Amino acid sequence: MYDVVVIGGGPGGYAAAIRAAQLGGKVALAEAGQIGGTCVNRGCIPSKVWQRSARLLQHIQASQDFGIKSRFEGLDLKAIVERISGVANDIRMGMESLLKNNAVELVPGSAVLKSPREVAVDKTLLETRKIIIASGSRLDVPDITGLEDAALTTDQILETDRIPASVLIPGDQPIQVELAGTLVVLGCKVTLATPDRRILPREDLETSQRITQALDQQGVDVLRGYEIDSVRSVEDGYEAILTGPDEQRIRVERVLVCSRRPNTSGAGIDAVGVKQNPDGGIAVNDQLETSVAGIYAVGDVTGGWMLSHAASSMAITAAENAMGQTGAFPFHLIPRCLWTIPQVGSVGLSEEEAENKGLDVEIGDFPLAINGLAMAHDQMSGAVKTVSEARYGEILGVHIVGEHATELIGEAVLAIQLEATVNELARSIRVHPTFSEAVVDAARDAKDWALYLPPG
Repeated sequence: MYDVVVIGGGPGGYAAAIRAAQLGGKVALAEAGQIGGTCVNRGCIPSKVWQRSARLLQHIQASQDFGIKSRFEGLDLKAIVERISGVANDIRMGMESLLKNNAVELVPGSAVLKSPREVAVDKTLLETRKIIIASGSRLDVPDITGLEDAALTTDQILETDRIPASVLIPGDQPIQVELAGTLVVLGCKVTLATPDRRILPREDLETSQRITQALDQQGVDVLRGYEIDSVRSVEDGYEAILTGPDEQRIRVERVLVCSRRPNTSGAGIDAVGVKQNPDGGIAVNDQLETSVAGIYAVGDVTGGWMLSHAASSMAITAAENAMGQTGAFPFHLIPRCLWTIPQVGSVGLSEEEAENKGLDVEIGDFPLAINGLAMAHDQMSGAVKTVSEARYGEILGVHIVGEHATELIGEAVLAIQLEATVNELARSIRVHPTFSEAVVDAARDAKDWALYLPPG
């Protein structure tokens, strides 16, 4: 009898298994594929290697502005893919070693729920007191005429040895926007077709506007308010018919499909009564327990943002609760990040969301164009924006566009977690010159005393 059986060995399942073991539990982890899940093998890590290559290429192209004479001789895509393989392999080895060190039993095979206390992994039946589902997500190719033949998936593009001459990317979520920016820098002609009239519709409006402008400057053709109606084969590629404000016909070599859905099929969740949300994700309460007592779910399989750091953080709460605690998971502290050029980091409410809740808000906004280090590095695109409650100064949200935004947003997460006010953030001290100074400057602007902005 196990104390906890974890289904899935990605960031959520791996973290849940270790945390439950740390608390004295006898733990088994079932994984049908490779340890590391989508993040390590087909998502976060591979895409960041590609993005790093694109960023280095931009630095090389701009090196003469800093007195460096260099010559670009071309891309070695095989070397990029080999690096991805090497990094992913090292991470998997580390994960497997830590599972072993924590006495977590790794059970290879596909897991199916047989009851709230039984999990079948292929032909092995595991009896357990608690279950944590962390089965992640899977690719979702929309049912559109002709798309299946034209589709190039994220799994394929991240392992390619040839960049397509042109791609159409349907969608407006982080992975689509990230890959659009990366591929265009690497020489691909990119069209991004977004169903909404703005990209990143769940982010702050100013964030959306800044990233749209950046993509336009990099050469991405952004078609807003368009969806694919059908795709047909033509000479040298495919023609996609898009519907929206008018009809558009786009000829490309491939259509890049990035969308994903919660991976719940075949897991037996219906048979044991686990309820799902409209998006197909498993419904959980604030303790991450499903509709069935003793069964928890974390990460992509619950739908929503599908972020690996959310999965691993949720895993800690779920594992602790499975081992007898009763903690609530702080959904409002999940940061959202994009490795676009420039980067995006955000947490909490956007200005629109706060106003829609009827809150009286104060806005602080500090552009990186007047940040000293940003000027020195010629990385002046972007800004830091704070959204705070007017009366008491509660920080409701922070939105960063710019160099190192994915690192800087950690400051905002900690500030909100510790219930710091915008006044306290404004009186904080940062090293000069750093990009982090802009966070303090934005907080000062919210209280109308930014030192480096003109009055008014």
